[in-house]
Amino acid sequence: MKASPSKEDGPRVNQEIDDREVQLINVEGENVGVVSIEDALNQAMDANMDLVEIAATSSPPIVKILDYGKYKYQARKKAAEARKKQKSFDVKEIKLRPNIDTHDYDVKMRSMMRFFESGDKVKVTLRFRGREMAHQQLGMELMKRVKEQTEEIAKVELEPKLEGRQMIMVLAPR
Repeated sequence: MKASPSKEDGPRVNQEIDDREVQLINVEGENVGVVSIEDALNQAMDANMDLVEIAATSSPPIVKILDYGKYKYQARKKAAEARKKQKSFDVKEIKLRPNIDTHDYDVKMRSMMRFFESGDKVKVTLRFRGREMAHQQLGMELMKRVKEQTEEIAKVELEPKLEGRQMIMVLAPR
């Protein structure tokens, strides 16, 4: 038999299993039935494998005879595969001004489209300075224009709202 892991490292293995009787599954995956822990440990030793607790909450606990090192390797591999499939995205920020020039606006829109294609969210920040605060309707019109131009590839996650001297809107790719 191989060295057994510490308790917080996963399922109980070999001598860590302290129940008197266990439901045993042999090397071939067949259900042997309820046996004493000594008998189960002897069968595992004869097969030169480990006795691993599969379901600790059932009564009696279910144990299986298998190679614990291989079991841990496959569990790690499965966890890594699950992490790889997770979708991660960033929140990119585009800063605008109420009286932005058309060319500057087009450049910002191209950047926004690029962010959406790569699967990122975009936070559109419109900053007001000085007397621009008196013309907040210009900012709202600009935000509407951005929303209309991106509606085919992005959805509004946070509607435009004023926070102090800034108007903020969050867009996410469809």
